[in-house]
Amino acid sequence: MKILLINGSPHEHGVTDRALAEFRTAAEKAGVGTETFWLGNSPILTCIACGLCKKSGRCFFDDGVNALADRAGEADAFVFGTPVHYAGASGALKCAMGRLFYSASSALCGKPAVALAVSRRGGNVTALSEIERFFTFNSMPLVSGNYWCILHGTTPAEAEEDKEGLQTLRIAAENLIFLTRAIDLAKKNGVPLPEREEKIKTSFIR
Repeated sequence: MKILLINGSPHEHGVTDRALAEFRTAAEKAGVGTETFWLGNSPILTCIACGLCKKSGRCFFDDGVNALADRAGEADAFVFGTPVHYAGASGALKCAMGRLFYSASSALCGKPAVALAVSRRGGNVTALSEIERFFTFNSMPLVSGNYWCILHGTTPAEAEEDKEGLQTLRIAAENLIFLTRAIDLAKKNGVPLPEREEKIKTSFIR
């Protein structure tokens, strides 16, 4: 069993990574594997709706999103982390998630996920909403802590002072591990995942 941690910050070891560390620590204690995928600090292109991924199964652009899709197929659960940029998720993460969920939705479908956001002061809730929409479009159980998964601080050292934020992340990590184990146990005992109906697309143009 493995949890994939996606770092959507341009800083590899900044506050977003500090938030993800709570999940790494909880997983290590529980004997669960993790992998951290940093999107990097190079530009990530947005989806151009070319449709080529529907034929090849992979995005036409090769800037790290395909590598992320490969890791997603191997993972059992996810944590998507972002810094807050102008009261929203980072542009890199939104672009990556748009292409990932469009080209490789089956690699994520039905798997539990957590969204977390870090900021100096505010904008966390709207950033979380941007991430969580992807989960609910793809039949992914949304896992929470005892509050929204937000952490405050401009540096990892400052984030250490947000005791409530760190506790919330720890509880979310424990809930994510529990649910992932429960799904794995259900599969092993003959409880199948829900069958996926073919998507019905209603046209509102008359």
